[in-house]
Amino acid sequence: MSTLTVPDIPLDSNSPAQRLRRIAAAVRVSLHWWGTHRSLSAQQKEEVSAGYAADARFLTAGKRILDVRHEAFRRLTGIRTRIVNYWRGLTLPYTEPGVRLLRQADIPAFVHTLEGFREELKEAEAGLSAVYDEVKADARQRLGRLFDPGDYPPEVRGLFGVEWDFPSVEPPSYVTRIAPEVYEQEAARVAPRFDEAVRLTEQAFASEFAGLLAHLTERLTEGPGGQRKVFRDSAVTNLAEFFDKFRRLNVRSNPELDALVGQAQGLVRGVVLHDLRADGGLRRQIAESMAQVRERVDALIVDAPRRRIVRARPAVNGATQAPPD
Repeated sequence: MSTLTVPDIPLDSNSPAQRLRRIAAAVRVSLHWWGTHRSLSAQQKEEVSAGYAADARFLTAGKRILDVRHEAFRRLTGIRTRIVNYWRGLTLPYTEPGVRLLRQADIPAFVHTLEGFREELKEAEAGLSAVYDEVKADARQRLGRLFDPGDYPPEVRGLFGVEWDFPSVEPPSYVTRIAPEVYEQEAARVAPRFDEAVRLTEQAFASEFAGLLAHLTERLTEGPGGQRKVFRDSAVTNLAEFFDKFRRLNVRSNPELDALVGQAQGLVRGVVLHDLRADGGLRRQIAESMAQVRERVDALIVDAPRRRIVRARPAVNGATQAPPD
């Protein structure tokens, strides 16, 4: 029987931005991926528009050049999903597109894991290469006259990959020897970025926390006529994983959020999942208490969408390179 146990969150007298700036490193991850969509040619759009008596200049049309449900391709996309989930789960947001903040202590494990993912992608790419002729033959049959051999590279090699680097977000240390006053100016210019990173981190945690609370509360709340809903362990274990991530990555910028996470921890600490599933009274008690916590968390979420910028690198045989964030 599983129970939830989460260590208490330690306190620190340093400011959140200073603490984050001291312990974090910037990291950038790029996925190299073969694009599977193509735009229709002008002639093909003319043919489509003729069937609908439409002006081709007002149409946008495309095609998928292979079946992305094929097992070999799904293995690749599955690895990509795991990379993105790992990347986001271990890092905090930053102000520069495609860059996130990683605890310096996590760098060795991060690099080791990404190297493993890279090897997995190579193996999965080899698997797609082994059935490449089959995949193209299937595409030829499905696309009919829209099939274009030019959409396909001669072989599947180097089309999928993952790279990472650690860009500097601090002024170079050598500037202190050359012009200390310039270094101080640059350091002061960087400081607001970490203030913003703290704010983004706080909002990301609050939004994720609210979503997990909403899902758990909905699953624990009885349906019409007192009917119990299907309750899976993941509704609680996902919350436990959030507690662990919050403990590891939280910069303690918002005492109210810290207190609410601690309150939720207290509500489920030591709770046996079997009892939660079987005991209707316990379910109602947890659901009502979690709903109250969620209301207060919702109040902390600021609806201020950021402009999202993705800088994709030039395409090569339909492959693009862009950050997974």
